[in-house]
Amino acid sequence: MTQQPHDPAFRHPIESAPDLSDTSDRLYTSEDLAAYASGQAAPSRPAAAPVPPSFPPPATPPPAAAVPDRLWPPAERLDPDAPLEPYTPPARFVPTASELVPTAPDPVASEPVASEQVPDGDDPGDPRRFMSATDFLDRRADDADHGPATWGWRGRVRRWSGGLIKPQMGAEELEYAQDRRTIQRDFDGPRTIAFINPKGGAAKTTSVLAAGFTFGTVRGGGVVAWDNNETRGTLGIRGTRSTHRNTTRELLEDLGRFNDVYQSRIGDLGAFVRSQVAAHFDVLASDERPDVTGMIHADDFNAVHRLLERFYRVVLVDTGNNMRAENWLAAADAADLLVVTSTIREDTGYSGLWMLDALQDAGYQNLKYKTVTVLSDPSDQVDAKLAQDLVDVYEQRTRAVYRVPYDPALVSGSVVPYSQLSANTRRQWLRACAGMASAL
Repeated sequence: MTQQPHDPAFRHPIESAPDLSDTSDRLYTSEDLAAYASGQAAPSRPAAAPVPPSFPPPATPPPAAAVPDRLWPPAERLDPDAPLEPYTPPARFVPTASELVPTAPDPVASEPVASEQVPDGDDPGDPRRFMSATDFLDRRADDADHGPATWGWRGRVRRWSGGLIKPQMGAEELEYAQDRRTIQRDFDGPRTIAFINPKGGAAKTTSVLAAGFTFGTVRGGGVVAWDNNETRGTLGIRGTRSTHRNTTRELLEDLGRFNDVYQSRIGDLGAFVRSQVAAHFDVLASDERPDVTGMIHADDFNAVHRLLERFYRVVLVDTGNNMRAENWLAAADAADLLVVTSTIREDTGYSGLWMLDALQDAGYQNLKYKTVTVLSDPSDQVDAKLAQDLVDVYEQRTRAVYRVPYDPALVSGSVVPYSQLSANTRRQWLRACAGMASAL
């Protein structure tokens, strides 16, 4: 009986060529592979049961219009008699402009996806930046509701209704709240503001005290007002008295005790500065001894200034009248902001402008953007035309001009009664100090 191919004992003769349709698990010789590759018919062999091919059919090549010829050459260019060579991957293909074939957009993929839209103003090439936890808190703080109104008829309606009706703040109250937030802003280091005008009676000292009261009460402390007069000033006289009489001169004589930054404390400065108590700021007075004839020099100013910057966030400097003095020039150099003070008088207004001319000629850079102006009314009746002229000219020379009203509490020349300042005086100084803080 003839042995069938499916019999396990059956073996094909080695000399017989393989059947191309046979895909059984047998070994192929190099002649078998060459015959298969060239498409030639294999030598006859005993018939075997047909077995479906277990390998996938060759993929249909892409259309010639969409595939460049140089990557996949047409089949007729191949030499059928050429021997098979090891496969080498083609080099990376970079199509030219003429080889790019536009295709119709995918209607599904072309629809915009809201979560992946690029915000206006962002570079689409940059990685998308999502809102972080800090961004979330900052946005919430900016959108925070400042509460119901407390001023005017809105505040009265809220009180009369027992809080059942809560009108929102009016424009004036919102501006007041915004000015307070501006003054309370954080700085990235201590800030120094110098109040300057070479003429006496230009309201420098009262301006320093009013600004100290405003910054101190709104910020909650961390403010010092320093009388940087080269001989004797009046800041210590106009401020609240203290149990000691020490001044800048005594501080300079005992400056060595603060050399060790790890041992010196802000409480040690209490022997030299004078607390303004409820006003939440301190005063460092100028020399008050009549037997001392020495003057404060630039090195003295710099030594004291470095010490004050270690313990205070805002340093307000009351300058003297001699802009050629070393300590006056040192204060102008160290100041982060200059405040020109003047009353609504022609002579004090002229003196302030003359000083700006001198600083400009001396080479001070960005003087306009580093300076603001505070104009004080010397009485309850002022020349409106002169006041407008001063506002106009100082707006051209400085970044902002602020008017503060006349206040009888400041006329006597004695200790400034902060609690007796009028509501309008406090409001205008709040606006002026907010302008100073925004300039810093």
